[in-house]
Amino acid sequence: MQSKGTTGSVISGVIAIFLVLVCLFYLSFSWVTSRYEKKAETYALVVANGDANGEAYKKAYKNYIDSIGKEEVYPVFGYTFNQVQKMGVGLGLDLKGGMNVILQVSVPDILRSIANAEDNKTFNRVLAATDSVVKKTKTSDYVAAFFKEYKRIDPTADMAVVFKNVAKRGESADQVENTVKQEVKDRVSSSTNVLRNRIDQFGVVAPNIQELEKDGQILLELPGVKEHDRVRELLKASANLEFYETYTLDEIQNQLMSLETALRSDSAGVAKTFLGNFDGQGYSGTPIVGMATQAHREIIDSILGTATAARILPSNLKLRWEVKPQEVQYTDTATNATRKAELFTLIALKSNNGKPALGGDVVVSASSDFETMQGNYVSMNMNSEGAKAWARVTQNNLGKPVAIVLDDHVYSYPRINSVIEGGRSQITGNFSVEDAKDLANVLKSGKMAAKVDIISDTVIGPSLGKQAIHDGFMSFIIALVLLMIFMMLFYGVIPGLIANIGLVCNLFFTMGILASFQAVLTLSGIAGIVLALGMAVDANVLIFERAKEELRAGKNIRQAIADGYSNAFSAIFDSNLTSIITAVILLLYGTGPIKGFATTLIIGIVCSFFTAVFLTRLVFVAFGNTAPFKRLTFTTPLSRNMLNDTKFNFLGARKISFIICGIFVAIVVVSLFARGMNQGIDFSGGRNYIVQFDHPVKTAELQQKLAPMFPNSSLSVITIDNDTKVRISTNYKINEETDGVDAEITEILYKGLSSELGGMSLTDFSTTNENIGIQSSQKVGPTIAADMKKDAYIAVILSLIAMFLYILIRFHNVAFSVGALAAVAFTAFTIIGFYSLFWGVLPFSMEIDQSFIAAILTVIGYQINDTVVVFDRVRENMQLYPKQDFFTTINNSMNSTLGRTIMTSCSTLLVLLCIFILGGDSIRSFTFAMLFGVITGTLATIYVAAPVAYLTDRRRNAKKA
Repeated sequence: MQSKGTTGSVISGVIAIFLVLVCLFYLSFSWVTSRYEKKAETYALVVANGDANGEAYKKAYKNYIDSIGKEEVYPVFGYTFNQVQKMGVGLGLDLKGGMNVILQVSVPDILRSIANAEDNKTFNRVLAATDSVVKKTKTSDYVAAFFKEYKRIDPTADMAVVFKNVAKRGESADQVENTVKQEVKDRVSSSTNVLRNRIDQFGVVAPNIQELEKDGQILLELPGVKEHDRVRELLKASANLEFYETYTLDEIQNQLMSLETALRSDSAGVAKTFLGNFDGQGYSGTPIVGMATQAHREIIDSILGTATAARILPSNLKLRWEVKPQEVQYTDTATNATRKAELFTLIALKSNNGKPALGGDVVVSASSDFETMQGNYVSMNMNSEGAKAWARVTQNNLGKPVAIVLDDHVYSYPRINSVIEGGRSQITGNFSVEDAKDLANVLKSGKMAAKVDIISDTVIGPSLGKQAIHDGFMSFIIALVLLMIFMMLFYGVIPGLIANIGLVCNLFFTMGILASFQAVLTLSGIAGIVLALGMAVDANVLIFERAKEELRAGKNIRQAIADGYSNAFSAIFDSNLTSIITAVILLLYGTGPIKGFATTLIIGIVCSFFTAVFLTRLVFVAFGNTAPFKRLTFTTPLSRNMLNDTKFNFLGARKISFIICGIFVAIVVVSLFARGMNQGIDFSGGRNYIVQFDHPVKTAELQQKLAPMFPNSSLSVITIDNDTKVRISTNYKINEETDGVDAEITEILYKGLSSELGGMSLTDFSTTNENIGIQSSQKVGPTIAADMKKDAYIAVILSLIAMFLYILIRFHNVAFSVGALAAVAFTAFTIIGFYSLFWGVLPFSMEIDQSFIAAILTVIGYQINDTVVVFDRVRENMQLYPKQDFFTTINNSMNSTLGRTIMTSCSTLLVLLCIFILGGDSIRSFTFAMLFGVITGTLATIYVAAPVAYLTDRRRNAKKA
């Protein structure tokens, strides 16, 4: 046994050393990133004369970050700043401030575009039927539903003919469906790329843009954005693909020199030079005017926007930048060091009375391919009208480039080598695979008539983000300190310190693993880490309580510790795994912050299992022969006689407990019918606005002022954090997608609250950069609200099924599964009932939303955790005392685990209280549900799970009789 334990300790030590090195490596990226971001802040403050909120600060900060993007800032490993920034742990929007937007690209519009079926009555009839089916079934696969409806409405239709632009003649319906799915995916990817380029041009630092699993949905996280209305308009604008003829540099050289001369003599001009701002010169015989860094590019654009430039330059000349910069190396004259920079290329386009040579809507299809001789290339097909126009354009531009322009940015300017007839073209060049695919997607986007709607929109102001950071880290630090004190008070200084070492290692490993995943830390993620720490204490409590039992049985300290770890292992493993199962379900069916919470919870639980079961044991093994360790009792004067040898008749009180549970269930049912639930905008759709005042306000008065201004809609005003901050919720015009609704609601709020704003302007009120006014806003459309509600139901049902099956597999007794399921269902129902009874009574939000569902699922995991420990002891006692009646076995098992049950609940409640009091309003409802759930879940284990399991196991009851 000792040899086996020594081998295990060696293995654990090696793994621990490896983890420490890996975590140090990945966490170092965050340290390097933070160091250079502080330099950027210092530089920007100097440039902006100390004004950290102005536009000058924002531009200077971005210019500094852009200038070091390609520089090697981690010399040991050769990483550039851009690489280092991606590999560190970033801050989420709720901690940093910014915008979170979910866009819906219209899949019906994409299908019409692919099939070119604007006037096809059958096609439009099928689309209408598909819309109806999708709304009822909430399916995320629109294309599959469309093909099913087409077959139902027109069974004889040849889908290869319907989608002849992308499908091959003779293909089966299934093959065409797969082709169309890929085409839809490509079109959405194209929209994603267009949005990414727009955001890049807007100047957002480190945006997160990704396609979601549901057809046509795109998520954008834009940290630091302040011009929210401008961003919304930018996102909803349709893509504009155009083909332009080009000028050569020689043809416009004289005019450029004239502009240079005029600027030098114009004392009121924006700059004294035009050509002097270029960091790279143009090329004769090409449309390249010059190359410039981002900072110089902004100066050049300001010059081109002047009346002087408009007067001197040709009226049909358009100067547009290439969308992607080129990386170049140069020698810094001050240090003689070789540096890297990104230069944007300015291209001279020739318009026809301001219009392009050809519009992009004539493109039917485009694809990228590879050929041995010419490498990666792009094929493009046009419709018959476009083919004729394209032949004319290519005829007039033989030997010259024609530029492909999307949203006023040049993506490519291939040279025309021959007249192209028939509308089919090949674009060759020094393309990488990614470049060719991007260009093909750009060409597709020009013909995509799909509209883009904002279905979810959350804005978080910088001041709210700073407050969230403060609240999150305060709750985290205080919870950690209290847990450490708690362990030492109840188990002694040495065991407490060892458990605390495990907690610190758990935190270090969790942060290191998050960094290795390039995860973003959110407020809910911090809550997940803190909760995982509370659950980590549970493993230590199990081990120490078992060690105390072994000491009372007369074993020496070394054997007691060894048996404590050994006997507690199965309970720790089961309880951790059940918590991970619920967290995985949260990860699959949650959105946004809930995914962040689930991710950190999973990582934290895995780390806590390793640190509690293996790492802390290393300390006991290493110092087991020393005098202080030989005197360990795992007790203190406070805990020595606490809950020792209890003889409570828990099962004997089952009738009373069932009656109490039945009465409460009846009250909850009545409340659900009479009061219902306070559904948050996650499930009902609507808008939330958090408004900060500079003085205390009364919510009842604000409600009375605002209610008449939002006719035929719901409105609620509640206090959050303190009486100077309120949250206003309404579903006013939530179904309307017309432009200007957001601005209209902001103006209504401004008018309704004007008496409390002290003369503040509408602009200041609606800018989240201020200390008062709107601090954050959130919009959830009815479509995504319905999806969230469906996912929430699925997540809860799957959790219950998963818990039932897991208990059945582990204990091979359906009675245990039924008992556990009854306790879990009662706990979840109790929380729901409490929220139904007391919403509007307690002084904080009690809404049923994504966070509430996350709390329910986490409580389910915790409840099973608690129940598994009791059932594990029942199973152990059944093997030790096979002749003992089942009634006595269950009672003895609950009494012997009562100390662990109470201690674990107290440690978890301690953590949750810290989060509830200090963690901020955004997760207060979540933590309250958790607090109530832990208390209810602990009682349900004793008074529901065990009695139901006892009554269900008829075979053993019959044996007793």
